[in-house]
Amino acid sequence: MRIGSLDRLVVIQEPSTSQDAAGQPVATWTTVVTVWANIRHLSGVESIKANADTSIVKASIRIRRRTNITSAMRVVHGTDTYEIKAVLPDEESRQRLDLSCEMVNGG
Repeated sequence: MRIGSLDRLVVIQEPSTSQDAAGQPVATWTTVVTVWANIRHLSGVESIKANADTSIVKASIRIRRRTNITSAMRVVHGTDTYEIKAVLPDEESRQRLDLSCEMVNGG
């Protein structure tokens, strides 16, 4: 894998729970790792859901191979947040991991 193609610094986060000031559980995100990645936007679809325009941006995010990434996590790059829909390991060279994602905000 060419190092130069990994040109975006991203944060991979997993869901977690903390407590607010009243001691109530609050859903939060915890950073798992910060890595260099290549982000490719594959397509964009606009639709109407609940009488509101909705835009769905699909992306492929490539990182160096890791074993601790799951589809329950998300990727954050600047103000853009991507839900990981599938984790696709490269079984041939075992050097990279492709994350099939959908942007949930930003863009």
